Amino acid sequence: MTDKTSDLIDIFYDKGKIIQNELNSQQIRKSSRAKYQIFDESEFTRGREILGDLIVHGMIASGGTDIDWLIEHNGGFIIMEFKGFHNDKINIPKGQIIAYEKLHEKLNQTTKCYLYIIGCDDIDFLNPDSSIWIFEMKQWKIGAIPKNTRDIYGEDSGKQNKFIVYREYMEEISIEKLRDMIDSHWKEFERIKP
Repeated sequence: MTDKTSDLIDIFYDKGKIIQNELNSQQIRKSSRAKYQIFDESEFTRGREILGDLIVHGMIASGGTDIDWLIEHNGGFIIMEFKGFHNDKINIPKGQIIAYEKLHEKLNQTTKCYLYIIGCDDIDFLNPDSSIWIFEMKQWKIGAIPKNTRDIYGEDSGKQNKFIVYREYMEEISIEKLRDMIDSHWKEFERIKP
């Protein structure tokens, strides 16, 4: 009788742990608090403004861009570039996409790299059901995403020094799905042997 009781207690205890782990997982996903926060927004803004003064009139060099989000884990990389939609399209400067193509190619020669271009409207990242539109660099390289330098709908008449990507060619996913993708890549990187 004692064995049956202890077996029953173990079953309930283990089920309780499983249920608690599932609740904790849901609480993390539904959290209203960002994992990392900018503590001094004015200092952050000031730092970016100072960098803006690096290239000045009279220099040959011009332009410039940044990487919106780069995650490295165990030698693997997840790179994300966020672009805002305007009339159901995003613009990607040619120089930026060339740099991303080369970076993606070089990193994948020695390790694993996922590079995502993400289009979004005014988005609430705290709402896991909010939508974004996404494509991965592999799709760009194989031509699954048209490489338009002219607006096919005629809003911009001339050829431009940027690529125009339309929402209809990107996959709509939720913030929750994006988080799951990032976590799945992180788990994949756990298996990379340094």
